[in-house]
Formats: sequence, C-alpha cells, structure tokens
Amino acid sequence: MTDQKAAGPAVEDQPAETVKSTERPTMNRGFGPPGGIPGDKSMNFGPSAKRLLRRLRPHRVQVGAVVLLAIASVGLAVLGPKILGRATDIIFSGAIGKTLPQGLTKQQVIDQARASGNGRFADLLGGIDLIPGVGIDFDALRNVLLLVLALYLGSFFLSWMQGYILNGVVQRTVFELRSEVEDKLNRLPLSYFDGAPRGELLSRVTNDIDNISTSLQQTLSQLLTSLLTVVGVVTLMFVISPVLALIALVTIPISMILTAVIAKRSQARFVAQWRHTGTLNGQIEEAFTGHELVKVFGRQKEIEASFAQKNQELYEASFGAQFISGLIMPSMMFIGNLNYVVIAVIGGLRVASGTMTLGDVQAFIQYSRQFTQPLTQVASMANLLQSGVASAERVFEVLDATEQRPEEATPAKLSESRGRVEFEHVSFSYTEDKPLITDLSLVAEPGQTVAIVGPTGAGKTTLVNLIMRFYELNGGRITLDGVDITELSRHDLRRRIGMVLQDTWLFGGTIRDNILYGNLDATEEDMLAAARATYVDRFVHSLPDGYDTVIDEEGSNVSAGEKQLLTIARAFLSDPQLLILDEATSSVDTRTEVLVQRAMAALRSDRTSFVIAHRLSTIRDADLILVMEDGSIVEQGNHQQLLAVDGAYARLYNAQFSGALTDGAEEIADGAPGAAAVPAGPPAR
Repeated sequence: MTDQKAAGPAVEDQPAETVKSTERPTMNRGFGPPGGIPGDKSMNFGPSAKRLLRRLRPHRVQVGAVVLLAIASVGLAVLGPKILGRATDIIFSGAIGKTLPQGLTKQQVIDQARASGNGRFADLLGGIDLIPGVGIDFDALRNVLLLVLALYLGSFFLSWMQGYILNGVVQRTVFELRSEVEDKLNRLPLSYFDGAPRGELLSRVTNDIDNISTSLQQTLSQLLTSLLTVVGVVTLMFVISPVLALIALVTIPISMILTAVIAKRSQARFVAQWRHTGTLNGQIEEAFTGHELVKVFGRQKEIEASFAQKNQELYEASFGAQFISGLIMPSMMFIGNLNYVVIAVIGGLRVASGTMTLGDVQAFIQYSRQFTQPLTQVASMANLLQSGVASAERVFEVLDATEQRPEEATPAKLSESRGRVEFEHVSFSYTEDKPLITDLSLVAEPGQTVAIVGPTGAGKTTLVNLIMRFYELNGGRITLDGVDITELSRHDLRRRIGMVLQDTWLFGGTIRDNILYGNLDATEEDMLAAARATYVDRFVHSLPDGYDTVIDEEGSNVSAGEKQLLTIARAFLSDPQLLILDEATSSVDTRTEVLVQRAMAALRSDRTSFVIAHRLSTIRDADLILVMEDGSIVEQGNHQQLLAVDGAYARLYNAQFSGALTDGAEEIADGAPGAAAVPAGPPAR
C-alpha cells in the first residue's frame, strides 16, 4: 500500500475505479489531514449475505459438484432408517411368530384371536408379515444390515468428498477476498489512512476476514446438508405416514418464526461486537506503540481505564450477541422434543391398531429426529452465520471506500528528465470549508535546492505531498519538466522521487534489506557505497552481524539517529531525480548531522531538492527559501536576501538563536551548572 512513511520511490499504484464512498470524518490519527474510515452502520443481513455468497460464482463448477455430492450423500443417509426399519420388522415378526402355534396360517391365528375376544392382538398381527411357528430370519436380517452399512459408508465417503471440495472453494474465495482487500488498500488515497486507526483497519483485514473464512467453512456445508436432509426426510415421512408427517410439519413455521425473531435481535449485537473489537484493537495498538510515552507521562491509569471501558463495551456486546442467538438452539430442541413425544404416542397407537408396523414407527421416529436435527443445527449456527455476515459488512465497507483518481488510459511519458518543478496557481484543501493553499505559484529549476520553512501547520509537508500526488489538487496544476503530473502514472512519477521523512519507517528484516528497499536491483557494491556515503557503514560494523543484523518492526534495536541514517541511505541508493527531505536530520546528533549534511550536499548535486526544515541553520546554503504561512508563500529568496528584508524569515531565524542565548543567560542567573547553552548559530545580521 502507499505509505507516506516509506523512503525512496513509492510503490506502483493499481488502477482505480470510482465507487460509492462510505467514508466519514474522524479524528486524525496520522501525520496528515483529517480523513475518513468506513462507517459503522451495518447493512441489512440479507443483502450482505447475498453479496458474500456471490463471491462463490467463479467456482460454480466446484459448487455444483458439492451440491451433487451432498444430494447423493444425504439421499443414502436418508434411506438408512427406512431400510433399518425393515430389520426391526424382521426381528419383531420373528419374535412374535415363534410364539404362535406352528402349522396354522396367519389368517387362522388372527381369526382365533378375534374369536377369543382379543381383537387388539388380532389387529397387531394383521399389520405384521409373519409365519406362525417360524422365528427370526437371520439371513434376511444380515442382508438388510449389510445394505444399511453400505449406505452409511457410501454416505460418509460422499460427504467427505463434499467437504474436501467445499474447503478448497471457501479457502480460495477467502484468498481472493484477502487479495482484493490488499489491492483495494493500494488504490485508496492517503487521506483514508490518515483518518483510519491502524488497529481498526488491521482488525478488518485480519480478524474479520478470518471470521468470514470460519463462518463460510462451518455453515455452507451444514446449511446445504440440512436443507437437503429436511427435503428427503419429509418425503419419506409422507411415504410412511401422511398423518404423522403433517403433525411433524407443524413445527416448521413455529421454528422459523422463533428463529427469525431471535436472529433479528442478535444481528445488531454481532455488528456491535466486531465494531468494538476493532476499536479495542486500535486502542491496544496505540497504547503499545506509544508505551514509552505512556510511562513517561504516567498515564497508565488512564490507559487502563480506557481499556477497561472499551473491554466492557466489547463484553456487553459479545455477551448480548451470544446469549440471544444462543437461545435459538435450546428453543428448537424443546420444540423437537415435544414433536418426538407426540409422534411416539400416536405411532404406538397406530402399531397397536395394525395400521403401521413397528419398523415404520421406528423409522418415522428416527426421521422426526433427523427432521428436527437439521433445523436445530441451522439454529445453532445462526450466531456463527450472523457473526460472519457482520464481519463481511465491515470488509465490504473497505472495498466500497472511495478510491483515488484513476490513472490516465494512456499516461504521458517524459521525453527528458531534468527535474524542473512548477506550481501554477495551485489551490488545495483537506476539507471544503477550510482552504489551506490558494493560488500558489513557484518554480524550482533543475538542480536547485528549495527549502520550505514556516510555523507548524503552514502547509510545508502538504506542499511536498502534492508533488508526490498523495493528494489531488482542487485547482491549478503541478508540472514536472513541463508535463502535468496528473498525466503521468503514479508509479512513473514516484519512481523519480526520493523521500526521507522525519518519521522513520523500517520493516522487519536485515539492515541490508532495508537499504536495498530503495532499489531492489542495486548490487552489493551500490548498497555499500550508499551506506558509506551516508555514514551508515560506520555504526553497522559495531553490530555483531553487520549488515545481516535483523531489525524488528519497531526498529527498537537501533537508535533513532541510526534509523534516520538508514532511511537516508535508502533514498541515496534510489538515485532519484527529485529529492524530498522532510526534516530528515532531526533525529541525528550534532556531529552526525554535519556528516549527513555533507552527504546530503553530494546527494542533492544535480538534483532538484525540496527540504522542509525547522532548524534554519541547516538550510542557509539553499538556492531558494520559501517562507510559508497559512498555506501561502509570504517570502522567497536565499538566506541573505531574506535576512536583508527583515521579514517573516528574519523573525523565525532570530527567534531560534536569540531564544538559545536567552535560555543560556537564565541558566547563569539561576546558578545552573554548565554555564550558558551554546547557540546553534549566530543571530541574524
């Protein structure tokens, strides 16, 4: 992604599309202007779920195979109880038949039972296929049991194949979603990241996508299997007994209404759960990133109180979501148990009356369990499904965020690269109601060093950000060697620019890797030359592993000054045509600064350079000094010319050095040790 903290040429941006914005203004968390992060208002469950499922379309062949395998697997599993009921009938008829007198026919036994006044027993015998005097037919029983075993084994194998294919589809879909989010982040403007808390954004990119993966994996297969099971079971229930089937079907509308009511109440809480998760992640990330500052200012209690509050909000949202959605499964089990009791009683009466066999009743009771079990399983997955859709909404909000302006279809090419930069009546503002730069014009000739000074908030960094095209202009244009930078591709523009920021950025890797980030095609000799020119080589040799020393992501195993030197070496290696230094030597000591200034002088040779500086002693040799106030250039000229004018620049210059002298005099008056502070340079004359 485009990161303003990176030094050297910027990474190529992807083409952008204009999409509907869901950004909202937030407190600025970056070093730039207020931007926007996705809103926390959730979409409806239905549209979000449909949009998530539509992402499976590229894998329709595999999804079709999953459906066919599920139909076959469920079909075999559903046939099992019906055939197993035949085994029960064989055992029951054999057990009853063995107790009857041999030599009589079944009808004769029934007539004798009725003649003796035992009509209920006669009705029972009428519904049984038996031979009086003959016991259990073990050969037939064996064949039935082997057939049932084969059905269940076949169902298991097909179900395994279904799960295997579906797992590949889900993981590939999530892989594509994660890649799409990464590409989207590369197409988002810098203002988006200026206003987005890192922890919140990381939570969407990692936690929410992982939750989507888990939800799809566990719910898609189960939902498909459950729906097919319900269809198959209901069909066989009607085959066995339409009366009992109608009784069982009464539970469907009751279950659906109950599930819908509970799901509607829990969905909002799942959205809140993941929103609070992102907020808590952002707070934790900030607290640990600024751990030293928290300790220095003694703000542990405030941090702990803030964490406790956000943690409590997450607890309440999570508890509410899980508790309410958790009511679905016990409610469904209760309805299923009532259904089971009714079917068992009515089924027993029908067996006694001879209108059903015991095997059919047994099969029907199994089907009633299989009928309510899928509904119970779907209900138990409701919380997981709702959680996954809530995470999908948060990821979709990132994908729907407004992208940066698209590249030109046929970007311009620079016929020659001299490094002439011209601002022509440039206007820019971060927000429409607060103009920052209005009608600004300036020219930086090839090879010139242009220093930009002014009070905080004057627009110094904004000026160089506009050159990098991190933000788009509201009016006017900026040209590079006569070509409007908006006509160039961002990659072509940024590869010509080297940038070193006051806020250093190093990634987890070796020192060699961090320097080579400026030019991945550079040789070892080029890397060493850049390190020597920027005095990195001096401290690297004091490290145990030299250039192979691994730097952690926070760069905590090197000093602030050493990190700054590494970023300067990275820019040196990139060999840019334009050089931007945003207070690039602020973290180095005085002696190192002198050395780095010499290296910068060599680096700036024959290059157009823009230097943002607060210490005016570092830019006295600049070819052109721009003094900015409130987004406008109030003065421009070289050091001597601006001092002679005795205007804004002179006031800044004198304020720095007279302040140092005054501080030193106060120390002497107070009897402080160390005499007076040494001024950074002479006052203006």
